[in-house]
Amino acid sequence: MNSICFPDGTRVPVLGQGTWNMAEKAARRAEEIAALREGVALGLTLIDTAEMYADGESERLVGEALRGLREQVFLVSKAYPQHASRDRLAPACEASLRRLGTDRLDLYLLHWRGRVPLSETVEAMENLVAAGKIRRWGVSNLDAADMRELRAAGGMACATNQILYNLTRRGPEYDLLPWLADEGIPVMAYSPVEQGRLLDNRVLREVAARLGATPAQVALAWVLRQPQVMAIPKAGRVEHVRENRRAADLPLTASDLAELDAGFPPPQEPTPLEML
Repeated sequence: MNSICFPDGTRVPVLGQGTWNMAEKAARRAEEIAALREGVALGLTLIDTAEMYADGESERLVGEALRGLREQVFLVSKAYPQHASRDRLAPACEASLRRLGTDRLDLYLLHWRGRVPLSETVEAMENLVAAGKIRRWGVSNLDAADMRELRAAGGMACATNQILYNLTRRGPEYDLLPWLADEGIPVMAYSPVEQGRLLDNRVLREVAARLGATPAQVALAWVLRQPQVMAIPKAGRVEHVRENRRAADLPLTASDLAELDAGFPPPQEPTPLEML
């Protein structure tokens, strides 16, 4: 599988696994754990979760799924904005580590911007790096203006910005993606298939049929077409994980991309960054 490089030189697969909405129903737990483990076996070793997901239960599920596999994965979690202060980030991180059953995170993200000054969050993140609790840090749901402010606040070590980006959410292409590319900061795209809502689109289905692929695979391949973008789709079933993995090898021609542009027009003006 292709890989993408963080600013410190660390490489991860362009396709990972998200866990939003996992661990919410006990009846699905075994199937979700099996899906995560299958993903690791297939090379989807970037695993993303958050303290918010299922009130911490997603982290516990990930921890259970990764028993015996921790050294094979690049593990990401996210902190609530109200926990991103000088005195609250370290306890929040420790709680995530306990739920995950690990001694460190490979990447820790500010889930979205709150009232805590960015300079204070940067300081708190750097303290966690110095303490060995996290290897690197980044942000989520920050727009271009926020990112410029983060840089000015001392956030030169920011490793990524995790944002909502898919065929129906192309606003970041106008200003945010170019700014991040210029700064050498890769993008982590969440909800790359819009939680399945775009899969009945006629244009997407026509392109998929011509390529002998599923609409979800085409939507994922479209997100991954850019060298600076990785994707973290959630898949709670083994077959769904396998379908996602095949998307990483699906080539899209210039004609395919032009057809998708016609069906999902790129932005022509600045658009507020969207969130789910």
